[in-house]
Amino acid sequence: MRNLRLLRTGGRRPAAPLGTPQCFCLSAEPGRVLVGSQHGVLELGPAGASVTREVSLTAEGFMPEDGSGCIVGMEDLPEQECVCIATAAGDILLCNLSTKQVECVGSVDSGLSTMSWSPDQELVLLATGQQTLIMMTRDFEPITEKQIHQDEFGEGKFVALGWGKKETQFHGSEGKQAAHRKQTEVSPASAWDDGKPRVTWRGDGQFVAVSVICPETGARKVRVWNRELVLQSTSEPISGLEQALSWKPSGNLIASTQEKPNRHDVVFLEKNGLLHGEFTLPFQKGQVKVNELLWNADSTILAIWLEDLKVENSNPNSYVQLWTTGNYHWYLKQSLHFGRLEENRLVSLLWDGEHPYRLHVLCQGWHYLSYDWHWTTDCGIGDNSQHMANVAVIDGDKVLVTAFQHAVVPPPMCTYELQLQQAVNQVAFHTDPKCSGDMAVLGADNKISLYRYGQSTVNDATVKFGAVGGNGFKAAVETPYLDKTYRVDVSSDNNEVMNPLGLRFLTWLPDDSFLVVGQGQHAALSVLHHLTAVPHVAGAEEERLTLRLSVPVDGEVISLFCSPVTKTVALQLADRQILKYLWEAPTPVLEPWRTSSGAAVRFPYPCVQTSITRINGEEVILGLTDRCRFFVNDIEVASNITSFATYNEFLLVTTNSHTCQCFCLKNVSVQALQAGLSSAAPNSETLRKVERGSRIITIVPQDTKVVLQMPRGNLETVHHRALVLAQIRKWLDRLMFREAFQCMRKLRINLNLLYDHNPKVFLENTETFIRQIDSVNYINLFFTELKEEDFTKTLYPSLNGSGNAPQHQYPDQNKVNLVCDVMRVAMEHINPQKYCLSILTAHVKKSPPELEVALQKVHDLRESITPDVKAVSAEEALKYLLFLVDVNELYDYSLGTYDFDLVIMVAEKSQKDPKEYLPFLNTLRKMETNYQRYTIDRHLKRYTKALAHLSKCGPEHFSEFLNLVKDQNLYCEALKLYPSSTQEYKDISNAYGEYLIQKQLYEQAALIFARAGIFTKALDAFQNSGSWQQALCMASRLGYTKDKLSSLARSMTEKLVEQRRHAEAAILLEQYTQDYEEAVLLVLEGSLWEEALRLIHKYGRLDILETNFKPAILEAQKSQLIFLDSQKTAFLHHRSRLQVVRELKQKACESLQDYEMPHCPELDLFSETSSVVTASDMNSKYSHSNSRISARSSKNRRKAERKRYSLKEGSPFEDMALLEALGENVRAVETVKGDIHILLKQLVLFGYDEQAGTLQQALEEVLQLMETSIPEIWTPDLQQSSVNPVLGPNSTANSIMAAYQQKRMMASGVQDPELRIPPKLNKNLQWKLHLLQ
Repeated sequence: MRNLRLLRTGGRRPAAPLGTPQCFCLSAEPGRVLVGSQHGVLELGPAGASVTREVSLTAEGFMPEDGSGCIVGMEDLPEQECVCIATAAGDILLCNLSTKQVECVGSVDSGLSTMSWSPDQELVLLATGQQTLIMMTRDFEPITEKQIHQDEFGEGKFVALGWGKKETQFHGSEGKQAAHRKQTEVSPASAWDDGKPRVTWRGDGQFVAVSVICPETGARKVRVWNRELVLQSTSEPISGLEQALSWKPSGNLIASTQEKPNRHDVVFLEKNGLLHGEFTLPFQKGQVKVNELLWNADSTILAIWLEDLKVENSNPNSYVQLWTTGNYHWYLKQSLHFGRLEENRLVSLLWDGEHPYRLHVLCQGWHYLSYDWHWTTDCGIGDNSQHMANVAVIDGDKVLVTAFQHAVVPPPMCTYELQLQQAVNQVAFHTDPKCSGDMAVLGADNKISLYRYGQSTVNDATVKFGAVGGNGFKAAVETPYLDKTYRVDVSSDNNEVMNPLGLRFLTWLPDDSFLVVGQGQHAALSVLHHLTAVPHVAGAEEERLTLRLSVPVDGEVISLFCSPVTKTVALQLADRQILKYLWEAPTPVLEPWRTSSGAAVRFPYPCVQTSITRINGEEVILGLTDRCRFFVNDIEVASNITSFATYNEFLLVTTNSHTCQCFCLKNVSVQALQAGLSSAAPNSETLRKVERGSRIITIVPQDTKVVLQMPRGNLETVHHRALVLAQIRKWLDRLMFREAFQCMRKLRINLNLLYDHNPKVFLENTETFIRQIDSVNYINLFFTELKEEDFTKTLYPSLNGSGNAPQHQYPDQNKVNLVCDVMRVAMEHINPQKYCLSILTAHVKKSPPELEVALQKVHDLRESITPDVKAVSAEEALKYLLFLVDVNELYDYSLGTYDFDLVIMVAEKSQKDPKEYLPFLNTLRKMETNYQRYTIDRHLKRYTKALAHLSKCGPEHFSEFLNLVKDQNLYCEALKLYPSSTQEYKDISNAYGEYLIQKQLYEQAALIFARAGIFTKALDAFQNSGSWQQALCMASRLGYTKDKLSSLARSMTEKLVEQRRHAEAAILLEQYTQDYEEAVLLVLEGSLWEEALRLIHKYGRLDILETNFKPAILEAQKSQLIFLDSQKTAFLHHRSRLQVVRELKQKACESLQDYEMPHCPELDLFSETSSVVTASDMNSKYSHSNSRISARSSKNRRKAERKRYSLKEGSPFEDMALLEALGENVRAVETVKGDIHILLKQLVLFGYDEQAGTLQQALEEVLQLMETSIPEIWTPDLQQSSVNPVLGPNSTANSIMAAYQQKRMMASGVQDPELRIPPKLNKNLQWKLHLLQ
């Protein structure tokens, strides 16, 4: 569905050289053309009208002076720096244009009719006047010579498989008479055929085809030869075969022409000589002759050079037609009419070897022209008209229009076609979005025909329906009508007839004026013509477009794009500069296109497709080169784009990796677009896979369709997820729920988006939603898809990143329940009978499901006396409910309603046997109501409800009640059912207390017993829990005697001493057994010196001071000294070892900085590295033990955790173990400071100043040592690594890499950062005594 658009046109006309041109070829130097005439060879330069170099052949005597000489072949040989020329007289000449030397390298006496070089310029084939072919090397050494006419078929002769004669074979649809039909005589070649051999090489140079007139039949035959001039095949007899011959470079077909009884065809032959397809030329039989067929370099375009057959008293017209094929249909894309003037007759034409879409033409009057084409899709760019997404395809004098808004019609079919008087060269859609279907068609006769929609009521005869028409069908598609035809007058001088395509880039502006680009004073300059219609003059033959103004362009325009939104036209020049033309300005001028920063935009490479759009609010120009490079302004954002299209705020592209990507340009930067194009997530909303070679044809506005064309020509429609979601969001914002729902259902978009897009709006417009959907099935579908997750955050996040979906307005409520409730209320308000099934769905979908309510509604339907005709029956409702819920579950729920009619109704629908459920139900019916409900609840395992019902059944069922409580551990629920004063309450509390004692929760059990007045059990439980105060209270409630209380106190004292609670034990002994001496000894045992002194003085037992107190404090002083000494020794040892370990590790790091070990993720592992040990070796050593640990008990696992850091020398993480041990030393000393302070006071009190001084000094030394050592052990670097982890929100790639290089992210540090933090010393505690200093 693409047309050929003219990118640029070039031309040169040297000042009147001698003679007339006969042939030409392209020079190896770009832009230079070599032309041969009957006098010699001249070279045209790349610019201007100058002849740069010239060699005369008449002066050298190789051509006659009278001008009767003829050049039959010409080829530039860049390696030999000369031009090879073959003359009709038989000379093969090498001309050096620089030195002007001419060398004759060979001569054929009989003369030459053609010379043809192979594509690789290794071989040259000559056809002589004696009807022979000579194959020579590039150095003109003959390889072989063969007769041009051969009797045999060639090496590729078909093998007869012995299937009998022609007469006996099956003839298919032709019938039996085909066997007896005589072979028609082959008609001889046309009278205008020049009779010369035609030669064409295959693209790879392996084969060459030669077309000659057979001397026996007078008809042309095509023979295929290989490089050694061995005949391969001969064409079948083809009546009316003509002289033109061209082998498709891709190699599969040879094109020629054939005159048939009723038409003129281009036919294709295979290498084996058999015909393979054809298409008909748009001329009457005998009207034209085909001089030449030419394929372009990539085999996509076939150029045909035609001339009218001799017309009386005037010169014939010359034409060049460009044909392309798609989906097995041949389209005439461009028609160049060169007119009747003798000087405009064509001499020759050539396709460029390097630029596949560049055509070179040489005219008789020394006028040389070149045309550059490129592929383009002509489509309407509207967004709010009903004639949008129209695509026009040029096919000769027809324009095939496909209206994708209505139907995707595959080419070569179309929705409708426009029939014009002349061949069409350009189609332009109106750029006004409101009239985007209107078309301006520029024909080969420089007339513009305007086709408009709407105003005319009469059907236009030039507009015919294509695929959508048909008998008995009324097409719903509106067709345009031919409004006006204008002749274009842009140039006063008469040389414009020399250039058939003088106008290009026809653009129909929104103000109904036109822009076209024409040729300037010379080839490298263009002119921008702004045309307007002249009011029609009565009596004038035709209407005309006149110039509003012409703006000269300093350069050659190679692309033009109009943006109706911004009222600007962007022109791209050949030097890649972008110019802006503002057509609405009072004096329109061309100015450079500038970015927001003021810099002029220039594409790095020429772009064949351009477009204007907005990115993040800034107007930018997009460009795509023929090499798939994609630019935004002058920034290359991708190099793998095959096609692109813009639509509203979206950009769609197809890539070489067979994907179609969609980007929202509203809130995106160019850098973000670049990143998205280079690395799109494979499952993201922006990307989808497409067939290999797909190209975007158009995007249907107000819809979600993207139309793609495959390389073979067929169409595919995809609904790109990003476009679909954008359109759904727009519909939901406009409250068009029906359209959104249908689209989501059709394209499998999760229906949760209806709510998640904007929960507040949805909940406020629930009735609108229900009325628009108006289908019970669709509403049920919506309910069943509801999920708790927010799909705008998970599956369908907003593309433009604006997050326009508001947060849930009701965060405290469950989404599904909320939607179900709101929808249910709305449906009950609108029509509860109609939406009965949806209301049931709303109940069932809730979490937990409200099945009882749903069942009750079914039951109510059954009971209703006046059934509504439209209402759903109870049978239907129940059947539907069973579809949503498992029948056994529903049976249980119905049983839980205690409604036996409902139970039977559900049971009848299930697979249950009536013999099973009827006896059970009958038994239940006979029971008392509360006991009946208890039985049902117990059957359904609803034990809490069962307890409540059973408690109402009277005291005779209490034993059953208590058993149920014990079985199900429902003590708390049971206690709530009876008043605290009842015996039942006491029995339940007793059972509950026993249960808690089993769980070893003695204190809680005691509280329960005490509350219920079971004091004996409460006393035992309080004793077991160690609550001696509560136990004594219970003893008091039980009225214990003094002796009994004393023995109770003694038994509890023993337990308290075991628990190291000496002070509490002493209180018991002192207050309840009056054993003061024992109490003092207990206090001394617990080192509670001041409490001991209090008791001694209270009871006047001063003898104990000498016997027990003083020895105890002296003993305590000694033990504290030993403890401090041991801590100091351990601290010093660990500190010195840590220093050694750190030095060894530092050396290991330094030695490994140059050589990075492959298996060494943790350099911190090296505590001692006498030899290089890799971390994997260490890991393997320890991982084995760890795997055993994991199988041990949790107690042992905790023990193993504690022992993770071993102090064994050389073990991994030894430094961490040392840090741990040093920290424990500091904390241990810090803990005893308070105890030592109290001990010092007692020592001083009793005159032991020396011992007190020794102890104070020992503690002071230890504390001082630790205080000075802490900064050395816990260095600032160590602390920093625990505070600032390597990874985190503030880290950068460089910081992470640096951290890896330095420490290799030690695992232990990450696991135990607290080890890296130094222990705190409490300096606020005043423990020293002044009198000891």
